[in-house]
Amino acid sequence: VIVGGPLENQYRLKQFHFHWGAINEWGSEHTVDSKFYPAELHLVHWNAVVYPTFEEAVMEGNGLAVIGVFLKLGAQHEGLQTLVDALPAIKHKDAVIEFDVFDPSCLIPSCPDYWTYAGSLTTPPLTESVTWIIKKKPIEVDENQLEAFRMLLFTSDGEEEKRMVDNFRPLQPLMNRTVRSSFQSRHLLNPDVQPKDHAEQIRP
Repeated sequence: VIVGGPLENQYRLKQFHFHWGAINEWGSEHTVDSKFYPAELHLVHWNAVVYPTFEEAVMEGNGLAVIGVFLKLGAQHEGLQTLVDALPAIKHKDAVIEFDVFDPSCLIPSCPDYWTYAGSLTTPPLTESVTWIIKKKPIEVDENQLEAFRMLLFTSDGEEEKRMVDNFRPLQPLMNRTVRSSFQSRHLLNPDVQPKDHAEQIRP
């Protein structure tokens, strides 16, 4: 459950997923100072206080809150390794395994700083129902961990293999969205326009 900051209600975690590129020069769905990260984690929460189901929340302006976390190349991430070790078992489309226990909070950086804006889902139905909370500090992962994601496939077992890479939405224009930061910033998050004072912009 998350609460506070730009959120008026408690939001409950529904699922989390990753976006990544074929190479380390791109992969994230947001940029900072026009710089991509090789991957981005999204933790998708829904407003369970107001809406009885996730499906209803998806269609409402205050229905969802997504925490975005950048992944950068560095040291191995011990928490992520638990997931990485399981990836070979779900290499093909529609494969499923079960975890006894996994706490995704281990993937969220301790630094409290973030950018926030009202935007949309980056996959269908693309509804304008998301309060985005993009963490300023990335988490470090090593090359082997990134490569493990790149070995996953879009295809089912027995089909011609198509590697799951570049599974991110292209950058979108800001469209007059206001991007706020929880800290004084000199960086630009996904700039489509020039900032007036200091700023950061996060492009959806």
